[in-house]
Amino acid sequence: MCASHYSCDGSLASFLPATSFQSSSHFSDSRAAYFAKLNKIDGGGGWSPESTDRSPWLQVDLQDRMEVTAVATQGRHGSTDWVSAYMLLYSDTGRVWKQYMLEDNVGRLVGNVNPDSVVHHKLSQSIRTRFLRFVPLEWSPSGRVGLRVAVYGCAYRSYVADFDGRSSLLYRFNQKSMSTVKDVISLRFKSRQAEGVLLHGEGQRGDYITLELHRGRLALHLNLGDRVRSSSFRMVVTLGSLLDDLHWHSVLIERFNKQVNFTLDRHTQHFRTKGDGDSLEVDYELSFGGIPLPGKPGTFIRRNFHGCMENLYYNGVNVIDLAKRRKPQIYSVGNVTFSCSEPQLVAATFQSSSSSFLLLPAPAPILEDLSVRLQFRTWNPDGLLLSSPLISGQEPCYLILQISSGRLHLTHQTSALKMSEVSAGQRVNDGLWHSVSLNTRGLQIIMILDSEPASTIQLKNYLQPKDKHYFGGCPVSQNDSSCLNPTMAFQGCVRLIRVNNQPVDLLSVQQGRLGSYNQLQFDLCGIRDRCLYNFCEHGSQCSQTWSSFSCDCTGTGYSGATCHNSVYEASCEHYRLAGSTSGYFPIDLDGSGPLDPIQVYCNITVWTVVRHNSSIAVKVRGSTLQKPYVGWFNYSASPEQLKALVSLSDRCEQRIAYHCRRSRLFNPWDGTPLSWWVDRRGEKRTYWGGFQPGVQQCSCGLEENCADMNYFCNCDADRVENDTGILSYKEHLPLREIVIGDTYRLGSEAMYVVGPLQCSDDRGTATRQRGFFGCIREFNMNGVNFDLEERAKVTPGVSSGCAGHCSSSARLCHNRGKCIEKSSGYMCDCTNSAYGGPSCTEEVSMSFERGASVTYIFQEPFSVIQNRSAAVLSIPSQYSKTRDNMALSFQTTQSPAMLLTVNTLSQQYVAIILARNGSLQIWYQLNKEKRPDVFSPIFSSLADGRLHRVHIQREGKDVFVQVDHENKKYTLSYDVAFNSMKSLTLGKVTGSDLLDEEVAHAGSKGFIGCFSSVQYNHVAPLKAALLNRGSSLVSIRGHLLESNCGALADLSTSVSRLGKFLEMNTKVIKLQPDSAVIGGLFYHLSLLHCFICNSQ
Repeated sequence: MCASHYSCDGSLASFLPATSFQSSSHFSDSRAAYFAKLNKIDGGGGWSPESTDRSPWLQVDLQDRMEVTAVATQGRHGSTDWVSAYMLLYSDTGRVWKQYMLEDNVGRLVGNVNPDSVVHHKLSQSIRTRFLRFVPLEWSPSGRVGLRVAVYGCAYRSYVADFDGRSSLLYRFNQKSMSTVKDVISLRFKSRQAEGVLLHGEGQRGDYITLELHRGRLALHLNLGDRVRSSSFRMVVTLGSLLDDLHWHSVLIERFNKQVNFTLDRHTQHFRTKGDGDSLEVDYELSFGGIPLPGKPGTFIRRNFHGCMENLYYNGVNVIDLAKRRKPQIYSVGNVTFSCSEPQLVAATFQSSSSSFLLLPAPAPILEDLSVRLQFRTWNPDGLLLSSPLISGQEPCYLILQISSGRLHLTHQTSALKMSEVSAGQRVNDGLWHSVSLNTRGLQIIMILDSEPASTIQLKNYLQPKDKHYFGGCPVSQNDSSCLNPTMAFQGCVRLIRVNNQPVDLLSVQQGRLGSYNQLQFDLCGIRDRCLYNFCEHGSQCSQTWSSFSCDCTGTGYSGATCHNSVYEASCEHYRLAGSTSGYFPIDLDGSGPLDPIQVYCNITVWTVVRHNSSIAVKVRGSTLQKPYVGWFNYSASPEQLKALVSLSDRCEQRIAYHCRRSRLFNPWDGTPLSWWVDRRGEKRTYWGGFQPGVQQCSCGLEENCADMNYFCNCDADRVENDTGILSYKEHLPLREIVIGDTYRLGSEAMYVVGPLQCSDDRGTATRQRGFFGCIREFNMNGVNFDLEERAKVTPGVSSGCAGHCSSSARLCHNRGKCIEKSSGYMCDCTNSAYGGPSCTEEVSMSFERGASVTYIFQEPFSVIQNRSAAVLSIPSQYSKTRDNMALSFQTTQSPAMLLTVNTLSQQYVAIILARNGSLQIWYQLNKEKRPDVFSPIFSSLADGRLHRVHIQREGKDVFVQVDHENKKYTLSYDVAFNSMKSLTLGKVTGSDLLDEEVAHAGSKGFIGCFSSVQYNHVAPLKAALLNRGSSLVSIRGHLLESNCGALADLSTSVSRLGKFLEMNTKVIKLQPDSAVIGGLFYHLSLLHCFICNSQ
């Protein structure tokens, strides 16, 4: 039962025996731990530790697991001793402690200010535990530590099951399948591993529910009624972090139809499922602890849960109770027991990055060979794990194990200039537990990290270990040279230390019986995930160290410590006041609010323009009222953004032109609408111009100048006419659909053109100009020169000098990135770079599956529809060049293959392909009347699974090609410019009639593999596909996976099979093969970890 449902505030410590009170030490027998009950005045009036106790604590054993709701403290009676601040720890076993945290993640509880008053602390969330430990942090300034305590709560009933990592419980239904519209699932768990399935059920129609631990986080997978399980319907919601901490965590899943509440401990995520159904249909059974393969008992699909569950309820059914009573509904796979086994894993927390260390003697007798093993977890990218002094050929040397830039490095150092080093791992500072072992065998030092292959250092002389080892750091006052630390001290947790195959008892270290230490906490791992439920806003990425977190605002459009402040103006009016001229600008309508910035065209003198995907004229034939034509308009902004823009503007309008030939807008007999449009709320509208939505007329009717005065619209005269008008009623804008139902008669035809949404006169803009931001020099007023540097010293907000970061000789931004001065530093604008990250150095990579492609459109995506000729409406953008700069990296095992093709409206193209034999070919077709130029810089096969880099520069007729490290120069037959650029495509090319046969064949095969850092002049198509949400410049077909193959290629020389590479841990973007994104791009960006597997 839950404490909130009944009274749970009884005294739990009043009647405990003396043996239930223990302490780290006591000052005297009269101040022993059993005198520490609240209001107890006998003996010494409370507990006090020895004055030499470095880490004092008082422990209470409640005899059984209880539900604790409050604690209380007093000082020592009749003294000047009390505790003014303390830390509260709890544990089921008296080992592996966890710190109680307040709501704001503060672990410091306020204590007493005198010896006898009682300070109560009601816990914000009750804790179920047997042992409590009070750890003094501050105490009486005029006395010493003095403490009496009380504990309040009630009994706690628990149904427990223990899973050993190879077992599960199956709850079988009475019928073939169970279909529910409402589910309530609750449980508590404690896990020994960061991976493991807690719950799974699935049905034949495609429904499934899975609750699992993945990398220490809890993930809920839920699908209702989607048979194909496409990515667009998959729901994966994650909560928590570091859940393999051997402590209990509470889970509650509540679902009604599509609405789901997912709660972990104190945090709840509300979401709606996707798919067609409202019910969850599960066949035969639910499994707890694993997903067994049908017909193969004991064989599991994913890693099983290893740990304990308690109070497991599925829709009111106590699953563990049924299993314990051996009810027929429950089938047990493997060894499931009904008491929780508790591993005695004592950890130590290294608290300081400057002064923490643990000195251990080598076990006697000292063996000829050295072996050290341990497990560690940390967030810090740098830190010392081990420094061991050794003897090599009569000369002193060191064996140093450290984390450097997130990798594990082992160094054998004989002098400042002589060292051997190996490294392993990628981002071992990910907060997860990692295992490392070191062994010396003859003339080798062998390091093994987790399950990775061994790394070996070859020695010239045999090593002779000395009698001590330093873990985590070196003593600050080091009189000898027995410890060497080339980096900062380790800050994190360590456990399971073994030296020369003998385990190290960390509790003996704490009690002073073994070794020495500084700034360590024992029997507790104090790691916290500061990025969990973090304050980073607007999709920014959180990174952390042991003591702090930071937000990477790159690509978000926001700045500041938490990416709260928009870097864009709120409207076109702001750009006008800043002196900008007309052009495309991003605007952030709600400033630091939840809406993303949108790209608009600012006609600085009048309008803010938001365009859509159908700006060209569209012809319609064969439509009826029963089967009307429907045209949809997708804008370069979300409905919420459009609503905000309209509400913040004084005036908005949208031009609509309807050209007709025997296509009426209204039935002439009864006025029934034959065509209409739909507003932003989805409402049907039948007026075709003006501000009056209630009038069923066109502009000519309002102005009384229709071609036939018998009608209120020109088209209703049933001849060749047009009705063109301006829609200006703000609440209905923008137009979302147009419906045409009268083009079915002989000779009947309609053509419509809908202009962009235009808004003006931003009501939220201040009329006054901003203050000046920049540099001023040589200021002269009325012939008098002002000493600006002296005035700057006494003027707030002004500083002397104006040397910018970007003017320094150091190159701060790379790969075509542009350095931009900021008030507190600089930033790199990576817009024109194929790379990302703070310095434009991070690879942007994407893996292509069969049939996938990315197409970037050069042509102006939206045309401004005015009374212009058709030629004006289709003017392409300004690309016309005799110079080209192309660069890409790729990895594939397929040939033939299409890497990249660029084409123009004048039937020119350049294509980079892999021929049938895998060799690279570059095709230039600059004159459609002549044969293309074909260059083959590499005749060997590049379809070898390795990453290859290609760089092509064209200067007139000269073509310079670099493939990996080989450079060649070619000459084109013609010095012809690319005219009227049309599009660039990576991967499969469709509609390739204008391509030569071999190129067309490669285009039809497409590309299967990985592209990285693709650039064509200023265009980076992969980056555009990942980052340009809402842009119609990019269309995607097929299945793509965001990857990091470019970065990994520099870290591994092994060749992975491409099939294995595509199975790595990546985010999937799925679109139907025959679909394309217009006006928007399905986008999901998150942190990814991909690893290349060594081929066998």
